[in-house]
Amino acid sequence: MNGPEIDITFAPELHLFVPAERRQGPSTVVTDGTSTLGHVVESLGVPLTEAGLLLVDGGAVPVSHIPAAGETVHVEAVERPQRVPGAPLRFLLDVHLGTLARRLRLLGVDAAYENEDIGDPALAALSAKERRVMLSRDRGLLRRREIWAGAYIYSDRPEDQLRDVLQRFAPALTPWSRCVACNGPLADADKESVQDQLRNGTQRSYDVFAQCAACERVYWRGAHHARLEAIVEEALREFGGAAA
Repeated sequence: MNGPEIDITFAPELHLFVPAERRQGPSTVVTDGTSTLGHVVESLGVPLTEAGLLLVDGGAVPVSHIPAAGETVHVEAVERPQRVPGAPLRFLLDVHLGTLARRLRLLGVDAAYENEDIGDPALAALSAKERRVMLSRDRGLLRRREIWAGAYIYSDRPEDQLRDVLQRFAPALTPWSRCVACNGPLADADKESVQDQLRNGTQRSYDVFAQCAACERVYWRGAHHARLEAIVEEALREFGGAAA
């Protein structure tokens, strides 16, 4: 037996996730009478991490709302900048987002990254354990109930990915304060204390160094600094922050 029928529309930002026939105007959905509205939205392809207000006949309802016959539902996109409960704001990125992780770290954003595929259950559990926002292009991963908070990465281009995360979450930016390799904190280091890790040319050419307190990697303003500086300057210009 068919359950209650509802009419549903989605904000344009969510059209990426829904079938083409549901993108223009209200479409009718037959529900089972027991599933929550959140379940219905996800069954239509939209991860709840991307859904903002759920409006039923013009009024906001929780994801636990059970749809009734004849209701008109509108699913808004997530609010930007998005508020994340608790502090500080921290991220967890899956194995496919290594470049984004390094760029976030370059800007001083706490971005844990798994460079091996440890599996969706382990990633979801880690997100919950460490209270990190899960960033992924895997819609199935973002639907896992264990995830503490999450966000879909819409682009496959690192520069667009970075801009999207900064615009969506507005994290505090403190460039040059984190190790891009392991996410640990950086501290100033004198030349003598790190000279055993430097090549002769580096010892002769540079005098200002930083070292990761976690993995002990040493940093200096080498050949790639200009490219990294351009990434930092663009982010600060567009999204603000404090230069470190």
